[in-house]
Amino acid sequence: MAGIYVHVPFCKQKCTYCDFASFPREISKAESYFACLYREIEGRSKQYPDKIIDTIYIGGGTPSVVDAKFIAGAIRQIKKCFTVKKDAEITIELNPGTVDEQKIKQYKQVGVNRFSVGLQTGYDDQLKRLNRIHTAKDFLTCCNLLKGENVSADILIGIHGQTLEQVQKSIDLAIAGGVSHISVYALTPEVGTPIYTDYLNGELPSDDEIADLYDGVREYLKQKGFFRYEVSNFAKTGFESKHNLNYWRRGEYIGVGVSASSFADDRRFTNTFNIDEYMNAVIFNKSPEISSDVIEKEDAKFEKIMLALRTAEGLNVKEFNKLFDADFDSEYKSVLDKKMRFMDRNGDVLKIKDDYLYVQNDIILAFMKG
Repeated sequence: MAGIYVHVPFCKQKCTYCDFASFPREISKAESYFACLYREIEGRSKQYPDKIIDTIYIGGGTPSVVDAKFIAGAIRQIKKCFTVKKDAEITIELNPGTVDEQKIKQYKQVGVNRFSVGLQTGYDDQLKRLNRIHTAKDFLTCCNLLKGENVSADILIGIHGQTLEQVQKSIDLAIAGGVSHISVYALTPEVGTPIYTDYLNGELPSDDEIADLYDGVREYLKQKGFFRYEVSNFAKTGFESKHNLNYWRRGEYIGVGVSASSFADDRRFTNTFNIDEYMNAVIFNKSPEISSDVIEKEDAKFEKIMLALRTAEGLNVKEFNKLFDADFDSEYKSVLDKKMRFMDRNGDVLKIKDDYLYVQNDIILAFMKG
């Protein structure tokens, strides 16, 4: 099984923290861009004719900012060119300030059955400072249009002056909207983004403060019936994102569009981040890829460990040994001796203890060789 990721690089305006390939001034190119996207989908299907698709994820940017006919066209093209399971999970990211009843109806008509809504925070003053185009009321209006659907919400921690109580109230707002899944992301001030200046000026919460926020959020979500299945992802039982889980299980996925990344047949590759370069490549039957790496065995082993230890499932040592013809306990004995106090072992399953999830990188990096 494999997933497909579709990147829509358009938005109304750039958020202060956004480092993704999204271009508010390029939306006039949407029709040409999607024509190229449909062509890339066809090309990728010929490159990987035997892949069976069980998840489709449409992200951005802001996919809901473009005419719904383009989204419908992308989904139809995927279904035409690939073998897509009848019960495939099909997700689209929505900004609450860009949707209406008609758009949602069109999404559902082509099979979208999961909606990821970017709330970020339930406080309008914080939304404005982040340069978001919606309000908390817009979020609830959007959720009302999606009533009865499988809905997820994104929430940011690490915003200027943010308190645990504020994050909890944002979670309450999301729950009031009827969501069954919540993703909690720590704001990352990337170089070149407007918010990076605030970071340099010491205006954002420290790493320790964000870690405390995360621990408080994790406990609060648990009380509300949302269990953690990955460091940043929480869901009610049965509502985990299949597309996300495929990433964490080191499953295959094909990315189409500007900046989209893929992992197929032991190769990781990424498309150009430039819209014009992307369209020119596709039009002239050239590859839009700017990087390509074949993953060797040792790197593959580390990837498997790194991804698995981010999840509540943890790493199944027996499966690891079978997959790589390895002896995990012998091979990583020195790491286990040093780091076992941060982890739990139950039979063949190795996990990072909840108290150390937010500092997982130091634990995971110990498994890297070389």
